[in-house]
Amino acid sequence: MEQSAQNHPEVYDFRQYDRIWQRVAPTLEPYPPSDSERHDAGEAALRTASQAALSPAALRQEDTLPGAEENPCCMGSVAAEMLTVLTGFVEEELEDQRYYQILARQAPAWARQQLREIAAEEGGHARRLLAVHFLITGTCYRPAIHCDRICLHGWCAALRERYHEEACGGLNYLRAADGTTDPCLRRLLQELSADEYRHADWMMRMLERSLRR
Repeated sequence: MEQSAQNHPEVYDFRQYDRIWQRVAPTLEPYPPSDSERHDAGEAALRTASQAALSPAALRQEDTLPGAEENPCCMGSVAAEMLTVLTGFVEEELEDQRYYQILARQAPAWARQQLREIAAEEGGHARRLLAVHFLITGTCYRPAIHCDRICLHGWCAALRERYHEEACGGLNYLRAADGTTDPCLRRLLQELSADEYRHADWMMRMLERSLRR
């Protein structure tokens, strides 16, 4: 008899586990669903999701998602009126970047790092404007490549020229910002204007230091 009991394990009374489970977690199902039950539940969930996606309310909501409008409030047809101005700014920024890269190689040692930083910022301005062009048109603008030789007529003379170029650049960005009703484009142009005026201030400080020598 004992050998028979060892060969045939005792059959568990699952009712006692049900009673324990009810005390521990009465709101949870103690036994996981079978594969067929999980399959049926999954199909029901998919049907519900599909019906919700095709409902009129869901379709109306899809029409209001970003990018669904033909003429968005930012970088749309209003900003497109400034495309010629924007591409002109791109060309100017790339030319300024090239100028500062050359100036940095010929400047006093104490000014070279700051001039390289300005050159990098001018290149960053051009890239931001190229991104704006793509947002407006969906096409990439290919700026012209200028290989004209840049002549520098003395360090202080170069700083004087750069000061006026940067100050005028700041003013031109402000004028362009005032000339558009696109809120995002206006804010960008104002930010670029502030950068140009900051560059002009740096030119003045460098000139002050150079003239004291």
